[in-house]
Formats: sequence, structure tokens, C-alpha cells
Amino acid sequence: MSDFSLGELLDSRRGEDLDLWAQTINPQFVRVLRTIGFDRTWARAEGAYLYDADGTRYLDMLGGFGMYGVGRNNPRIRAALVEALELETPGMLALGTTLLPGLLAEALIGLAGGRIERCLFTSSGTESVESAIKLGRAATKRERVLSAEHGYHGLTLGSLSANGNTEFTGRFQPLLPGFDQVPFGDLGTLEEQLRREDVALFLVEPIQGKGIHLPPDGYLEGAQELCRRYGTLFCVDEVMTGFGRTGRMFAFQHWGLEPDLVTVAKTLSGGYVPVGALLMARSVHEAVFDSMSHAMSHGSTFAPNELAMAAGLATLHELREQRLVEESARLGERLLELTRPLVEEFEVVRDVRGLGLAWAIEFGEPARGGRRTYRMIERAQPGLFAQLVAVPLFTKHHILSQVAGHDMAVIRILPPLVVTDGDVEEFADALRATIKVAQRPRTLTKLALSAASSAVSRR
Repeated sequence: MSDFSLGELLDSRRGEDLDLWAQTINPQFVRVLRTIGFDRTWARAEGAYLYDADGTRYLDMLGGFGMYGVGRNNPRIRAALVEALELETPGMLALGTTLLPGLLAEALIGLAGGRIERCLFTSSGTESVESAIKLGRAATKRERVLSAEHGYHGLTLGSLSANGNTEFTGRFQPLLPGFDQVPFGDLGTLEEQLRREDVALFLVEPIQGKGIHLPPDGYLEGAQELCRRYGTLFCVDEVMTGFGRTGRMFAFQHWGLEPDLVTVAKTLSGGYVPVGALLMARSVHEAVFDSMSHAMSHGSTFAPNELAMAAGLATLHELREQRLVEESARLGERLLELTRPLVEEFEVVRDVRGLGLAWAIEFGEPARGGRRTYRMIERAQPGLFAQLVAVPLFTKHHILSQVAGHDMAVIRILPPLVVTDGDVEEFADALRATIKVAQRPRTLTKLALSAASSAVSRR
């Protein structure tokens, strides 16, 4: 009987990544990767860099959709996980407690401050949102849930019902009853809904992740005040923005907010072990877990497991010791300084925006040259021009980025917080060079013809 060797298994199947994924997991996703030229075989990763099988280095400005806040394969997080395994802690007891979850909960509550006094662990961001919906409705004895149009809160049924993007929700109707969306930034419409006094919670991203949309001045503060006035819980979704992404530990701290509920995940994992949490006011928690018979009103099999807790504690230590939150704020300002001039430099650039290391560039129809061709591209597929930038950033400049969403002419980045000044400058230089080529009439015409041909073939 031979011992199991993961290394030997990987060596024996090296190079089968894409084919095996297509055969067993998601062939359409592999088709997308091959179509846009992202079909690399990845060999290793370190910090803010990915390396393919040929040894080519790629700058990762996507960061696993914000999961790799402390970098890929962070050696100090890995060491903490190895130590946790060697300590042979009791692990999940079901009917019992261990020390690690309490330590992480204590740390998270201290970082959030304000009304937050309790923590419920989950295994993902969408599960944190599900928990907020479930506990918020039970605590207030109200059924309705409000969220913002174009907000993204996850893809499981409850969080999907709060998701404000039809490309995700359209094919899965009917969703759960009692969910409605209001325009992001519109306090008037929000108050119209809240004054009915039947809304359990208002769920909102402090910065909308799909296009990196920042709130108008006074909006979040006003939303919190309206929730207080009408007895609605104010729930801030920090799954993407939490743990330094925006230059503060939590994005809501930019506006001095004191939410009743905060959902977190992504960066807390250290890039290794799935972990999330719902942070909440004591009053919310005690309205649900209000007796011994209700002590197990909500839970999750793998949360809080010992490795997830170790990863979370090590991640918070890494953020503090490496001053990554402060670096996110500094590098975010540097990135805006380097890229905001693109709005004046190129007619096709409509806006550059961001906070910390959550950043986006939005494209639009040029005022003069190439207007007709640009319109032809947009008719064939809205937002297609952004792909004309994202693809060569990857294939020619070896920088991984992402088109921000369906039918959006926006590229967003959520890089690891360990990126350097040199990385930010490399990205800005490559972006400028790529846009310069992409906006040329000949390039636009070629893309328009290709898009038109694809549209005909789809019909």
C-alpha cells in the first residue's frame, strides 16, 4: 500500500488543467478562456504575481476578485496553517467550544467597533449575506429586504434575491418574495420604502463592486439615519471592501458609520481557507438567540473550523505588521494620480475612479473620431471595447485584469495589497499604451467587423 503524494499526482497529470476542467467542471468557462486568450497553464504564484508553465510572470491586478488581499501563497499565513495542523487542536466539537474562534471573533469585533458586539462565522461571502437576511428578518419580525440596484451580494438563492443585476437573476426567476431594489445614491426613494415600516434590513455595499461606484456625498450617512428612524437594520456588505481594500480596515469607516450588521469574507481567508462572518449588534443577536432552546438557531457545518480561524488570525496579523491597510490607501492615491490624466488624454476614456486599491476605468463613445465605429461595436455587444483593452493587457503586457460586468465598458482591478509602486506604475504604463492602440480607427474597425460577424453567427 503506497502513501498518497499530492506532488506525484500533479506531476503525473501536468498540463491537463484546461481539458480536465472542460470535461468535468465547466466546459463553457473553458471556451471563454480560450476565446479571449486567457487559456494559460499556471505553474505557481507568489504575492502579486502568477507564473505560467513557460515561466512567464504575470502581474495579478485581479487578486481572485479581491480574495488575495495579503498576496498569493503568503508564507506567514502558510506557516500559521502548518502550525495549526501540528498543534492537533480539537477542531469542530459541535457541542463544545474551542479557543481559536473566540480569539478571531474578539479581534473582528474590536476592529469593527461601534454597535458591533457579536460574530457569527460562515464559510463564504454569500453565506454571510444569507445569515444577515435570515437573522435580520427574525430580529425585526419584518419580511421585506431592500438592496441597491446593481449591487452584488452573492449567487445563492437568498443573496441572489438581493442581487441587483439582471444578468445574474434573470434566468432564475421567481426568486424569494419580499425583496426589492432602490437606486444606489437615492435617499428619497429609500425613504419612500422605509416609511412603510415593514423593511427588516437595508443591504448595501459601501462601494458597489461591479463597477467600483462610490456613493454620493452624504448618501451612506443618510441611509443609516433613515434606517434608524424607521426601525430598519442597516447592513453593510464588506465582503469585497473589507480588510484594507479601500485604505481603511472597513470601508464604512471612511464615513464614520455604525452599522447594525456587517458581512465579511474574501481577504479574511488569507487566500487559503474559505472563511466569512456576520458581525452584528448585540441587540440583533439576542433577538434571535434569545433562549437556550434557540441557542442553535443558525449555524454552518464547517464554520468555524480551526484552519479557517488560524488563517483569519494570521491575516489580521499580516495586515497590521506589514501596514497593508495604510499601503492600500497610499498606493490607491498613486494609482489615481497616474491614471486620472487618461480622461483628458483619450476621448474614449469617460471616467477613472477608485478608493484605495479598488479601482476602475470606464470607456465611452468618443466625441469625434471613431464615433460611428464605436457605436457599431456597442450595438454588436455592449461593453465590448473594454475587452479590447483587457485582452492585450493580458496577452501582450502580462497583466491580469477584468471587465467589470456584463454589458459594462468598465475594467476594474482588485489587486493584492502587497503590490508595489513599481507594479502600479507598470500597470498604468501598460494601460496607457493599450488604450492608445485600441482607440485607433483601424483597430476599432477590425473589432466592429469581428463583432458583427459573431452576432450574425449567433443568430
